[in-house]
Amino acid sequence: MADDAGAPGAAEGTVRVDSWIWSVRLTKTRSQAATACRGGHVRINGERVKPAHALKAGDEVRLFHAGRERIVVVSRIIRKRVGAPAAVQCYVDNSPPPPPRELTAPTGVRDRGAGRPTKRDRREMERLHGRGHPSR
Repeated sequence: MADDAGAPGAAEGTVRVDSWIWSVRLTKTRSQAATACRGGHVRINGERVKPAHALKAGDEVRLFHAGRERIVVVSRIIRKRVGAPAAVQCYVDNSPPPPPRELTAPTGVRDRGAGRPTKRDRREMERLHGRGHPSR
């Protein structure tokens, strides 16, 4: 069996898009990358692609994952997952900055061991989330 260096795509400098997205740590797992491709959340040079689409250096990859859009330009093709410092060298990140934490909606946090919310607590949480009854 041939090594990755001897794979058919190795001479042309191409790799599967789902494998590359996982290799450069844009997603935690390869299956997440493949699911994003199948769901239409990955675009290469403006076109929606399948997980097996061949990616080459110079392509622009747009990935919508974890609530934000990542826009990266491929500078180096890799086939194996590498450490974070090496992964950053494989692409140029043109993504918009993430929103500041202050602008994100705060989530309700209950004290550990506080038990189940009472009916009053539940109604207050629903009112804060905008799901409360309008007459109350």
